[in-house]
Amino acid sequence: MSERLRRLPYENLGTTEGSSPMGGVFFDTPRFANSVPFFRFQRFVGRSRAGDPGGEWGDAGGAQASRWGCKGIPTLGRPETAIGWVAISLLAGSSQSAVASSSPHTPETTLTFPVAMLTIGHGEVRTDSDHKLVVVMVGLPARGKSYIVKKLKRYLSWLGFQTKIFNVGDRRRLAGSADEYETAGEDLQRVGRKDSGEAPCSGCSSPGADAQTAECAQCETRHSSAFFDPDNKKARQIREQVALEVFEDLLRWLQAGGQIAIHDATNSTIERRHALISRLKCETDVNLMFVESICTDRDIINRNIKLKTHSPDYVGIDPEVAEADFRARLRNYERAYRSVGAAEEKLDVQYCKIIDVGKKVIAYNIQGFLESQVVFYLMNMNLEPRVIYITRHGESEDNAAGRIGGDASLSANGSKYARALARFIDRRRLEFAVEVEEYNRLVAQTICSTASSTPGTCSEAEGAVSPDSAADALRLEQSLLRRRVQPGFEVWTSMLKRTMETAEFFDAQRYRIKNIRSLNEIYAGKCEGMTYQEIAQKFPDEFEARQLDKFYYRYPGIGGESYADVVMRLQQVIVELERIRHSVLLVTHRAMARTLLAYLMDIPTTHMPSMELPLGYIYACEPRPFGNFLRVWRYDPLRDDFVEIDAPSTLKIRYPQVSLPTATSAPPLPSPAETAYSAKN
Repeated sequence: MSERLRRLPYENLGTTEGSSPMGGVFFDTPRFANSVPFFRFQRFVGRSRAGDPGGEWGDAGGAQASRWGCKGIPTLGRPETAIGWVAISLLAGSSQSAVASSSPHTPETTLTFPVAMLTIGHGEVRTDSDHKLVVVMVGLPARGKSYIVKKLKRYLSWLGFQTKIFNVGDRRRLAGSADEYETAGEDLQRVGRKDSGEAPCSGCSSPGADAQTAECAQCETRHSSAFFDPDNKKARQIREQVALEVFEDLLRWLQAGGQIAIHDATNSTIERRHALISRLKCETDVNLMFVESICTDRDIINRNIKLKTHSPDYVGIDPEVAEADFRARLRNYERAYRSVGAAEEKLDVQYCKIIDVGKKVIAYNIQGFLESQVVFYLMNMNLEPRVIYITRHGESEDNAAGRIGGDASLSANGSKYARALARFIDRRRLEFAVEVEEYNRLVAQTICSTASSTPGTCSEAEGAVSPDSAADALRLEQSLLRRRVQPGFEVWTSMLKRTMETAEFFDAQRYRIKNIRSLNEIYAGKCEGMTYQEIAQKFPDEFEARQLDKFYYRYPGIGGESYADVVMRLQQVIVELERIRHSVLLVTHRAMARTLLAYLMDIPTTHMPSMELPLGYIYACEPRPFGNFLRVWRYDPLRDDFVEIDAPSTLKIRYPQVSLPTATSAPPLPSPAETAYSAKN
């Protein structure tokens, strides 16, 4: 084990007799474990030492930094428990704690870690901002690029990375028609823009409009298929210019402090991709990665085309006319499309190909930490219909007494809730299977009716030629009908008694029940088993600090956690939720439910700790093409059953009022009106 130890450089760390050379008591806390081998950080709790100026570790860069024992690291504002991360051990699948050696050692390589791993202070973040990543999407339309982009952004933001999507299509819709541009050398300048509130013309909105004609002069946000013809030189210039303008915006955002920027466009030609590569050569410490989405499943392609008829390009247009125009646009793209490959490999550019939504993944030259996180996540996607149910355990004896943490059993009310929960999931499982089968039947009928009247529309290179015979149509319908809910259904609980007892009434023959330690409630350290009133009386400074910054605040004592710690603890759980192809129920705790829902519903982590998630609610997230669809049920004790309620109104953000000693002790708390997630009472 000792030969695997790696230590980050540190300096001016004092020593205390009988303790480690770090000047504090060591204990290890899992901080990042997404694969084997995984990393485990060592955390120290500083304590005063006789003879030190100020009763701390001596002069280490100022009075504030002296509380940490190392230069340049600010204090948490709590001198009693100054906490810092100073060492890291590389473990190969072992949970054994590493023992620090007595001499510092500089690692051979440096690593870029997620923001949440290097957070200190009330919202203050220390991270390696020198390493940034640009993800450039590649692929034909209707291949799921935007679906992948939104999921990837949601995951990376949840981990703590500053991530933003830059969509070229949105900018292109604002560009208007080719007639609104004039060529000046190699640059294109806007010469006019119509009122964005102008209504569509009668020709565009009429069902009989010819979708193959040139773009409408009255509709600046819409382009017909002719605009995407590779032989249309003027339109091609505009499209290339818009893509580069968006790329410039992307780079400016990175320079302003962003970490991961996603260029969401087709980028389907070698020339376009080489232009982006050449532009990025002028930037330092910015890595580039292409992510190409390829789809050979004609069922998925045809369903995506149906969804495209509802895009902003086709507002107010008859769906049949819109579909015909989009298929013509797709044929134009296929004429110029070139997949990522040898041309990019000659330049040693990193790329990843996602084929059929993760069924096959090709990765080339993946070197950076951020890039590996992207590939790892994308490898675990699937489109199977399923529901992710999240609920807190039934009421425990500690809940009834108002105590946090602990490992108490269920109360009588909690046992009653557990029985009702099992009955509800039995019923919902059957209902969802019927919903999926009915949906697939309707989709199959719609696609088959379209396929019988539409010639081949998909690239032969991708092996996806539309069916043109009765046999192919029948095969398509049978394939879609097989896309129904899987027979497996899992129930995940934490390792604490109150969640395992809540799952006791599920039939073990019909449900696979798993107990997962990562789903344990946030550990409150010295505050375990106390009421909030007792914490306020015994640890008033801790109570106030937590109210000011619940996400980064870490409970005092050995093993005390913050919400930032919980995010990293749940990383494997999130990836597993993306991987599984059947529905699952998670019986867990309030902090865990908040963290999971923040990921699934793309709620900012700064708002996560203030979500009101009381006992007795079930949150059902169903993955759909444009995001997760949320439904909520509330337990009614009188009826001993669940009643569906309005979902948006349940995810309330509550900002507690804190009594501060002075007006300048801390910044004012935000008003509920400052967040989009607050709900009117």
